[in-house]
Amino acid sequence: MGKIIAMAGKGGTGKTTIAALIIRLIREKKLGSVLAIDADPNSNLDEVLGVNSQDNIGKILDDISSNIDKLPAGMTKERFIQHRIQSAIVEEDGFDILSMGKPEGPGCYCYVNNVLRSVITKLINNYDYIVIDNEAGLEHLSRRTSRSADVLIVVSDASSIGLKSAKRIIDLVKQLKIEVKKSLLLINRFNKNMDTEKIKETGIDYLGSLPQDLDIEKLSLLGSSIFQLKSDAQIFKALNSLGDQIWKLN
Repeated sequence: MGKIIAMAGKGGTGKTTIAALIIRLIREKKLGSVLAIDADPNSNLDEVLGVNSQDNIGKILDDISSNIDKLPAGMTKERFIQHRIQSAIVEEDGFDILSMGKPEGPGCYCYVNNVLRSVITKLINNYDYIVIDNEAGLEHLSRRTSRSADVLIVVSDASSIGLKSAKRIIDLVKQLKIEVKKSLLLINRFNKNMDTEKIKETGIDYLGSLPQDLDIEKLSLLGSSIFQLKSDAQIFKALNSLGDQIWKLN
């Protein structure tokens, strides 16, 4: 059964970039097969990974819910939904990616959402690692479209506001009764030692910090893939040193 690594954090913390770096590290270390799930409608995980995703779950749900009685002859509703979801997966060298998107149509999604939960549950069992880039509200996990997360990485900056946001995310996890085996706080763009008292106030185990990296900023400005980042980049080496706490989950 695949190990789920879920990412969370308020906008602007670098959550998506770090998710992409984790995917790259798992691939380069040949730790196993990887499914990347872009579960944040405002995210661009596919672009950061250098992938052009043409379809997403949101579009599929809109289409099917609006045409639920217009299915191909000889195909059940469930089988048709499974087929559409499978076709939305983009296969790349060393990882696959599925974008969730967000339904926007007026149709009823009850049936297709139930099937979606079943399909996603079966799908993630085909991979060794599943890296989910969530929105701050953790909608993908809260709707139970996947099982519980093995590790939740909450990405924050070192500001008081950022750390309060990180605490709110963990409070939301508890409120929604999302089963998370291990929660870790990762401070991004920070070159100093973190105040231990501030860490304790979040109620999250401290994973470590990643430095401000001009190479990452250049890639972002150019819209380049994370795979263009040099392996000796500061942020890449720093995340690699923390990696065992992320993917060695037992």
